[in-house]
Amino acid sequence: MTCDQLPPLVLDPSRWLPRQEAHELRVAQYADPYLKRRSAGLKHPVEDFLFTYYSHKPGQLRRWHPGAGVILTGQEAVCRLDWKHYRQANDEECRAAGLPLGRLGITFDGEAFRADRREAIDFARIILARTATRPAQFGCFGLHEWAMVYRQEANQVRHEYLTLRLGSAGTDEVVEGSRIRCSHFDAYRFYTPQAVPLNELSPTRANQRDLEQPGCLHANMDLYKWAYKLVPGLSSELLMDCFELSWQIRAMDMKASPYDLSDWGYPPIAIETPAGKSEYVAQQRHFSTRSAQLRTRLLDALAPLP
Repeated sequence: MTCDQLPPLVLDPSRWLPRQEAHELRVAQYADPYLKRRSAGLKHPVEDFLFTYYSHKPGQLRRWHPGAGVILTGQEAVCRLDWKHYRQANDEECRAAGLPLGRLGITFDGEAFRADRREAIDFARIILARTATRPAQFGCFGLHEWAMVYRQEANQVRHEYLTLRLGSAGTDEVVEGSRIRCSHFDAYRFYTPQAVPLNELSPTRANQRDLEQPGCLHANMDLYKWAYKLVPGLSSELLMDCFELSWQIRAMDMKASPYDLSDWGYPPIAIETPAGKSEYVAQQRHFSTRSAQLRTRLLDALAPLP
């Protein structure tokens, strides 16, 4: 521990167990319905997405982590010695935290985490910091989802259990009459072959760090991805703030999609109309502002990691 580091925060069971329970309840309201649907062989086009597209599974999400710089005490914390990237707090850390000599404390193992996740940590720092410095763009109108089904009759249908609100011909007409400038590779890569040349940009995994911008819905949804890649180095409260923002963005993204989701409880944002475009941009700006705050929090959480 260096002289410029803050002493670890000590949490005894009376302080950290309620936080753990609150986190588990927070996760359950999203994860439990998904798991119930999955067991029944059912799908939901909006509310399954964060569990099926991203690699962080419900069981992983349920685990509460205090983040770096925290020592958990009490017998209830001992099981974390079997969890990856946890260790017993050393004598120096215990002294700095004011713990009595010999009292067991469990803490985040930053050195082991860095050894295992160096590439993810470094890339997260780059993508978050560079995205934050760019001006936000608000003229995409969610057309990436439309490009994913452009001329779909000649391609495999992306969501075979959904119908297109304007039909195939009407959807194609919107795509062909619009300027498409998607900057996010993980949206662009799902375009139909006929839609690829219509995009003004050519996002790739290699140029991702140079193209992502803070108005992009998908870049802002991905704050959840960068957060779970940094667990347990950051707190589960921050992780769930990113998750819930991503959940809300997904709902807005699908409302603006070409699919008819009215029966699912998601009325459309008709981006093919001036009123729909205006509504889309207003919500996009709102999410961009909230995402900027979370992006800053993530960068701050990254700072103390080795």
